[in-house]
Amino acid sequence: MKTERVLLLPGWMNSAEDHWQSLWERQLGHQRVEQSDWEWPRRGDWMARLEEVLLEDDRPTLLVAHSLGCHLVAGWAEHSSQKRRVTGALLVAPPDASRLPPQLHNWRQAHEGQGRSRLPFPSITVISSNDPYCSLEEGSRLAADWGSRLVLAGSAGHLNEAARLGDWPEGQTLLAQLHG
Repeated sequence: MKTERVLLLPGWMNSAEDHWQSLWERQLGHQRVEQSDWEWPRRGDWMARLEEVLLEDDRPTLLVAHSLGCHLVAGWAEHSSQKRRVTGALLVAPPDASRLPPQLHNWRQAHEGQGRSRLPFPSITVISSNDPYCSLEEGSRLAADWGSRLVLAGSAGHLNEAARLGDWPEGQTLLAQLHG
């Protein structure tokens, strides 16, 4: 069996230098999916880019998404013919799509029901009890809609660099649980 690769899917504005995704990229060799526009992301463009990167390599793939990247995974999975390549997804701190800023208007479809279908691969959704971008209730609903195992990370804000998670060993443990 081929070794799984890990694709990192940052959210809006990308992941900063001290973000756990950036540390995983540098320390563990995981691949970040670079988007053409981090400031004004177009949902269709991001989904097409994920599809393109998946087609570059035929190995089984784990997706590791943060924030808006979680909605990328969910929306992409509803439309892609390549979802069989994905063996699992770690979805961290999905935002409430109804509360997204104006420049993310085309991502609000998740609030209207698109991108809320059960994922066709195993997934774990990690949420914080005090995430400023998503209530505990909405995060729990997203996990349920996606068929994800829900993991509560305590009071860790948006689970980004501000939370000072470092290389986030707890997240690495969760990702290891998804390895096929």
